[in-house]
Amino acid sequence: MSVETLTIRQPDDWHLHLRDEEALRAVLPDTVRQFRRAIIMPNLKPPVTTTEQAVSYHQRIASVLADTCPNQPFEALMTLYLTDNTEPYEIIKAVDSGLIYALKLYPAGATTNSDAGVTNLKLCYPTLEKMQELGLPLLIHGEVTDPNVDIFDRETVFIDRVLIPLRKDFPELKIVFEHITTKQAVDYVMATDEYVAATITAHHLLYDRNAIFKGGIRPHYYCLPVLKRSVHREALLQAATSDSPKFFLGTDSAPHASVLKENATGCAGCYTGLHAMELYATAFEQAGKLDKLEAFASVNGPKFYGLALNEGTLTLKKTPFHIPESLEYVHGSQLIPLAAGETLAWSVQYENE
Repeated sequence: MSVETLTIRQPDDWHLHLRDEEALRAVLPDTVRQFRRAIIMPNLKPPVTTTEQAVSYHQRIASVLADTCPNQPFEALMTLYLTDNTEPYEIIKAVDSGLIYALKLYPAGATTNSDAGVTNLKLCYPTLEKMQELGLPLLIHGEVTDPNVDIFDRETVFIDRVLIPLRKDFPELKIVFEHITTKQAVDYVMATDEYVAATITAHHLLYDRNAIFKGGIRPHYYCLPVLKRSVHREALLQAATSDSPKFFLGTDSAPHASVLKENATGCAGCYTGLHAMELYATAFEQAGKLDKLEAFASVNGPKFYGLALNEGTLTLKKTPFHIPESLEYVHGSQLIPLAAGETLAWSVQYENE
């Protein structure tokens, strides 16, 4: 029996890039229309490494929100960018601020704006100990940057080289293994205890690595961690649609001007902020598991973070959603949404429609 309308508890996005200044103004309304809360990534230039910087960034987000979406309730959950030099006292300040919900671990050079990331995790051990003590989660971009490791194997090698030893040393540190892309990551998370969870993007649920090369190089499907083989996509879809509370929604929506994507050294990142829930609904329907979408999008994340569930609802209707070919971005540039020009079967129903 087909489902024509699906109403779920208001969802949250547990991994989001909003950028800053004009870019922030351009993309924030897309997220606010669909999500009640979002974990905001700290990889700005320069990165958000201190509580004071996070508070200032939060104020800028609030100002843009008041300007562009004055009647939309939205909570930006801030994070700090972990570096070799992050001190334990910064963790105390972060918790006391009431605005910072996690620290982000980027291995140095792993992805966009990660040059200031961690070079040696042992240098961070006093800080990680304080995070474990105070219950502040560590969000991990789980890839090694060893040039001798194939790009398609970097997540799996990270589990063995970094994640397993880290958990032995900090067994009660709350960890979110972000935007997982492999069956090995699914199996690892499933085998762990309540201190480990994972986010999954819509693009890793919908596409395998063939999407990057279909009819030529398609840079708007290029992200890090990169899309993998279909066997990994299928494992992710099975995890997301399972009854496990350890997997939840994190779009990793990452806006880049098209001139930076369509480039000899194009940057990584897929923009899904515009149509995230339509994409997730498409993936869950393909799996025959639309009834599992609410837990993945609206329940598992808040429970892991120890936050209340949202009170409002979001409704998806079985009506076509045509993804625009491009969106206006900054300084006259264009932003190309994932799967631009295609039509999805589901549309979010907004109150004024």
